[in-house]
Amino acid sequence: MNILGISCYYHDSAAVLIQDGKLAAAAQEERFTRKKHDQNFPRRAIDFCLRQGHIQVKDLNYVVFYDKPFIKFERLLQTYFATWPNSRESFLQSIPVWTQEKLWISDLIRTDLNYNGELLFSHHHLSHAASTFYVSPFTEAAILTIDGVGEWSTGTYGYGRDLDITMMKEMRFPHSLGLLYSAFTYYLGFKVNSAEYKVMGLAPYGKPVYAEKILNELIDVKPDGSIKMNMKYFAYDYGLKMTSDAFNQ
Repeated sequence: MNILGISCYYHDSAAVLIQDGKLAAAAQEERFTRKKHDQNFPRRAIDFCLRQGHIQVKDLNYVVFYDKPFIKFERLLQTYFATWPNSRESFLQSIPVWTQEKLWISDLIRTDLNYNGELLFSHHHLSHAASTFYVSPFTEAAILTIDGVGEWSTGTYGYGRDLDITMMKEMRFPHSLGLLYSAFTYYLGFKVNSAEYKVMGLAPYGKPVYAEKILNELIDVKPDGSIKMNMKYFAYDYGLKMTSDAFNQ
């Protein structure tokens, strides 16, 4: 059984090959193109994985994409309509990319790979969960995923048992711990989806002088650990920047 996993068209494109339930190879496209955070179709990473597995495209049983584009597109449309007219500029930039490329991912994958077999689409956070549980030494484990946003989910929890993963509860966009982190990355002058690790590296050298203000103004932490964002301080749900003018005050 040969399964190829693909992530692309967002940031840090990558590929992974699973053979008979075992991790055979994995690689990011940037390692071959030398283009940092390369988001293009990971042709070189795929070729590497196939070479490591000593197979060709025709030997693949499944190709799996890391999220569900149509559900993500639904979320974008609903968010744009809910925040109109503030979302007009972002809408005009985003929609052509989706209608010309991202909605046709299945065709792009089949064409670029010359692949005619079965193509599957996994939920974004399920992909995150699988990437940890299935390569762990555990047959049973609690699973927590925290991200910017997938289709609608921004955080989930569930459990894995043997070959099954069950997702029990989710936190939904626009309320997101990952996007809160990216908002601070943006506010500090760093590039979103790129330099969050720099903020993480700098954090131990600072003092939590704004911790109380953040908890009082920006987010409401619920008893179950989920959060609700005060969206008057953020613009990522409708605009081309992460924070609103109110965030700077």
